[in-house]
This record gives sequence, C-alpha cells and structure tokens, in this order.
Amino acid sequence: MRLLHLTVLLSILLLLPSAAPDIVSDRAALLSFRAAVGGRVLLWNLSNPTPCSWSGVQCSANNSAVVALHFPGMGLSGRLPPNTISNLTNLTTLSLRYNALSGPLPSDFFASLTSLRNIYLQHNFFTGQIPDSLFSLTNLVRLNLAENNFSGPISPNFNNLTRLGTLFLQGNQLSGSIPDLNLPSLGQDQFNVSNNILTGEIPRGLSTKPSNSFSGNSLCGNPLNSCGGPTAPGGNNGGHKKKLSGGAIAGIIIGSIFGFLLILLLLFCLCRVFVKKGRSKDEVRSIEKEVDIPREKTVVESEIHVNNSSSIATAAKEKEIVSGKKTLVFFGNTGWRFDLDDLLKASAEVLGKGTFGTAYKAVVEGGVAVVVKKLRDVNLGEKEFKEKMEEIGKMDHENLVPLRGYYCGRDEKLLVFDYLPMGSLSALLHGNKGAGRTPLNWDTRATIALGAARGISYLHAQGSTISHGSIKSSNILLNNSYEARVSDFGLAQLAGPTSTPNRIAGYRAPEVTDPRKVSQKADVYSFGVFLLELLTGKAPTQSLVNDEGVDLPRWVQSVVREEWTSEVFDLELLRYQNIEEDMVQLLQLAVDCTQQYPDKRPSMVDVVGRIEELCRNQRGDIVNIESSSPSI
Repeated sequence: MRLLHLTVLLSILLLLPSAAPDIVSDRAALLSFRAAVGGRVLLWNLSNPTPCSWSGVQCSANNSAVVALHFPGMGLSGRLPPNTISNLTNLTTLSLRYNALSGPLPSDFFASLTSLRNIYLQHNFFTGQIPDSLFSLTNLVRLNLAENNFSGPISPNFNNLTRLGTLFLQGNQLSGSIPDLNLPSLGQDQFNVSNNILTGEIPRGLSTKPSNSFSGNSLCGNPLNSCGGPTAPGGNNGGHKKKLSGGAIAGIIIGSIFGFLLILLLLFCLCRVFVKKGRSKDEVRSIEKEVDIPREKTVVESEIHVNNSSSIATAAKEKEIVSGKKTLVFFGNTGWRFDLDDLLKASAEVLGKGTFGTAYKAVVEGGVAVVVKKLRDVNLGEKEFKEKMEEIGKMDHENLVPLRGYYCGRDEKLLVFDYLPMGSLSALLHGNKGAGRTPLNWDTRATIALGAARGISYLHAQGSTISHGSIKSSNILLNNSYEARVSDFGLAQLAGPTSTPNRIAGYRAPEVTDPRKVSQKADVYSFGVFLLELLTGKAPTQSLVNDEGVDLPRWVQSVVREEWTSEVFDLELLRYQNIEEDMVQLLQLAVDCTQQYPDKRPSMVDVVGRIEELCRNQRGDIVNIESSSPSI
C-alpha cells in the first residue's frame, strides 16, 4: 500500500510544472561576482535574504528572480568570473559600462542568458573575440561593446539577432571585412564600427548609414568614397598608393620653402602696420590731453578663464562700451543710489556669455553687487525696446529674477539684475566633478523643479501670448537657500533671427522655427527637457548626449519603452533610498512635456499641480522651498 502511495505521489510531482527560478541561487551568483571583482565595494545589505533591495539589482514583479543589473561607473575591475552573472538565467538587462573590467568574456558567458534584451559593456578593457554564445540571444535589442579591446573579425552570425536595434562596436581592435548584415530593426544612427582595423568594401545593406559610422578604418564604398577613388575622410580605400616621383618631391620642397618665406614677409608687414597704429594712438592721446577732449569711461577690464567642466566663465577680459548721456532707468524701490557713471567705474567680472549677451558681476560703491547684462544683436528700435523693458519690469514673482533697471543707448543696451551668489543650476549639475563636489540630493532637485515651474507658470498667466522663450538650466539661478529663480524671460523677442538657434538647440521644441516666436507650449517642451536634465544629470546641449547618439528626450523615451527606467537616472540620485517612485513620476511628467505634438503637452499650471502633488505625497505637505538645502 505504501508503495502505491509513493508511486502516485511521484507521478503527481513529475506532472507539476517546474518551480520558479530560485532567488537564493541568484543571490549566491551575485555574491560570487561581488567577491571576484575589485574596485569600489558594492554597498549591499547582506543580512537581507533576497538581493532585490540591493543597489543596482532589479528583480521581477514577484521577487522570484533577478532580471536586471545596473552597475555603471562603479570602478569594478578584474575579469568576469564564470558561473556568476552567467547563472542569472532570467536577466534581461546587463549594464557594466564605464568600469575597468578586463580579459576575455567566457566562451559560454551568454549561453544561459537567453532572455537578455540590453547589453551595455562599453568603456571597459575587455579583450579577445566576441564569444559565439552571444549570437544565441535572439531577444537582444541593444548591444554596446564600444571602447574596449575586442579583436578578431565581425561575425556574420550577428544576422541571427533579428531584433537588434542598436549595434555599437567602435573603438576596438576588430579586423577583417564587414559581413553583409541584414538587421531590419537597426536604427539609422544606431550602428557604429568606427576606429577599428577593418578593411574592404562596405556591404550594400549598410551603405545608407552615416559616414562617421565607418571612419578610422581602411574601408571604401558608400557612404565613403568608391573603392577605386580617393580615400574618404577618416578611412582608407585599401588600394595601392602611388609613389611620388623625384620631380614631385623636389617641387614640394621648393614650394614649402617659398611658402615659409612668404609667411615671414607677411609677418614683417603686419608688425610694421601695428607699430604705425600704436604711434598714431599715442599721438591722438597727446592731442586730446592738450585740448582737453573728454574721453569715455570704461568698465574695468578683468581676465577671462573658462572652466573645461562647465559652461560658466569665472572671470573675463573684455572691454565694455559707454556712451554720451548716461541715464539708468530703475523699476520699483530698490534702494540703490548709483547711476550709470558709478556702474561703469565699478570693478567688473564676467560671469558668462549667454544667448542674449555677456553678463558681468559689478560691485558699486557701498558694496552692492549687481549683474549687468550687455545685450547683443538687439532687433528693436529705441521706442519698442523701452516698451519691452517696461513690460518685463512689471513681472514680479518670488521665482523670477526681476529686472531692476536698464540703459538704452544708441550703440549699447544694458540690463541690471540682482546678483545670486550660487550661480546657475547648469554650473551646479555639470561643473566640478571632483572629490569636493556636493551633489544635489533628491529633495533639492524636486524643490528646484517646483520653483522653476511656478515662475514660468506665473509668466504664462500674464497673457496667452507671453512666453519665456529660452528655458534651460543655465537660466535657472539659485540663491543661498537653493531656491530657483528663472532669468532671461522675455529677452528672446529682442534678439535677431540668427543669434539664438545654436545656443538653445538642445531645449527647443520641434515646431519652433523662429527662436523669437516661442509659444507657451514650446516653453513646456523646454521645461520638460530641463526636468530630464535634472533627473539624468546629462546636458541636452551636447551633440551626443548619450552613448546611443540621440537627443535627450528621444533617448529617455526609448528607455522607458524598453522598461529599464532606472538606467536613465543620475548616479548621484541612486544612492538615496525610497525615492524611486517619486523619480519615476517626475520622469513621466517630463516625458509628457516633451511630446512631439504641442496639443499633447500639459499646461504649466498642470505641471505645477503635478509637482506639488508629488512633493505632497513625499513629505506630507507641499515642499517648503525656504527650508531645503543639499546634502551628500
């Protein structure tokens, strides 16, 4: 009887479906990986029996298996050990980019990872050939192996990856010819094999890709020059080079000597001209002194120095202009007791050169610090300019940088604002990345977003045709309490038609063709890009904001579609606990703001309401802007 019972029980067990993946085995695999790689310690709470709360680890909805690893820029070094990551059989995303991992990938590394959709191994030191086990990953959508030391040929087995939309292999030691790849899902700007050792003709199926996708190799054919023609820029045609004849070499040498002598002669003539000009200026000064001709006063010159890690200049050397009758027009009761003469005598320091002109910090008598902006390319007459200044001067909100005064001369126009010592959000986000840097925490970023939204919403409430026109992080200034103040509002309408396009391209809505005519919905788009910058830490004005080579809104939207949202957030935010839901909500708002069609974007009133609701849920009350400050 017992034997019968055991037989029945065994039959039932055999008929049951296989058990769910064991999270315990995934945990063991991650611990083995952590023990094997050097570099920065992965700060995990090992007392937790499951790895689902560990930093960089993402589990399935029921916490039954690890589905994503995000360890970018963690300082990891050494080789990828076998039987660690390769044992995470439900993994869909693997991101180990910007580390110092080295050595070849194990030959069977990808064999069990059949669910992988996204692989990011760029900017490491991996060597050897790309393992054949990679070509069994038929679900793979994105593959980035750029900037490593992979060698050997590009396998034609890449054609097995029919869903592949991104293939980045640039900056390796890959050799041989490019196989005829037929990948229908591959994006136009999502293929790159530049800077390898590739030779031969580019296959016809890849001939429509950008030419810079193939540069730095010995390749020919479309989109480079034909294989029988001259070498294309950044690539060689692989043909035999013709040797120069002796006469040609002699001609080159004689031409070089003649050119050198001609340059010397030109330099000599220029020196003579400058000497004569110097003498003429000295003579003019002598005459002016004798007849007592009054000279125009200038703002004190100072030296310019641009920091490589930010767009803000800390000092400058630029001679300022003045004019005949000097009258400053002030708005409101500022309590200031200086005139234009006092301003022009003050010591000046260039803060930065922006879209509409150069901004100076000037300290007048009495120790009052103000910002003076010298406008350029003003497209309005004197009457229209003054009317516009009166309109801007009436704008009064705690989240705006108020216009305190202006000067309108024939050849120059100056604006005067309050000086905010913390500078711009752009400088804070993209400035010093060293050890002494104080990162912006989540509370501070949410506070800045809310303050900026309130300021822009106030502008829009003044009239349906009133917009900011140049919303970007360098125009969001901060005071000592990290309160957001929106600057440069209303100035877009002053500039000429060609003075602003390149400077705001990363923020501009797709429907804007004239930067002087920006609708309120276009402002919403720019604010959405600003939110994405705040969340990702990436500057939208870079030509290639991300490794994927697309603009910031499109990159974020593609990430969201692939359901690996945490990949987009600034690494400085990932250290904080229990804010993931809030970050995702703000990210969704940013995506809504950057919709392609203006009618699908929310109004700034709706934007303010959604950020206030987010802050209310987070703290039990709306953000208290005055009490917020950053912390590490």
